Amino acid sequence: MPRSYVSEARRRVAPKRARIRPIVDRLAAEYPDATIALTFRSPLELLVSVMLSAQTTDVNVNRVTATLFRKYEKPEDYLAVPPEELERDIYATGFYRQKAKALRGTMQLLTEEFGGEVPRTLDELLRLPGVARKTANVVAAELGRPQGIVVDTHVRRLSQRLGLTKQEDPVKIERDLIRLVPREDWGRLPHLLIWHGRRVCDARRPRCEDCVLHDLCPSSRI
Repeated sequence: MPRSYVSEARRRVAPKRARIRPIVDRLAAEYPDATIALTFRSPLELLVSVMLSAQTTDVNVNRVTATLFRKYEKPEDYLAVPPEELERDIYATGFYRQKAKALRGTMQLLTEEFGGEVPRTLDELLRLPGVARKTANVVAAELGRPQGIVVDTHVRRLSQRLGLTKQEDPVKIERDLIRLVPREDWGRLPHLLIWHGRRVCDARRPRCEDCVLHDLCPSSRI
């Protein structure tokens, strides 16, 4: 079980429904360029990048896909090589056997049932082998149709510190955020929280003195 940050939210602040709008607006002003760190040129490249990003860094994925996407341009390309060759090509992302198996299964389904195109709905994306809810949410949001809110380690930590949820499970955290966050912000909120989490609200040593949310945050040390 990852560390919980719920207990840090002790200060008395305004109710979360009154704080969510200024939280989003301040972060948007602070990080106007907040976006996904993965590099891709098509829905298929987006899907592959997100699938490869499990248990590794976006920087590492981008390093691998810079070569990978020159070799594999369509679903059939992933099926045309032996599994061992695909494993070698994605080896540096870690868990390469599981990822290669998931990629091949996904490409097979895309070819057989979706005309080689990446589906846009969450239900369809979740049918793809190796695609769990977080991956499906990322893909749907980046394709312009967010149907949920991405919950990664940064979103989990900041949501707990900001007192937006007391849950530990990502699915339950997402449910709390969906009830609270305006739908038009579902796609950009995770990017804002991720950027803020990487730059200011560090897991071990949050820089509350530099935080634009310090007066809205029940965990602020100021």
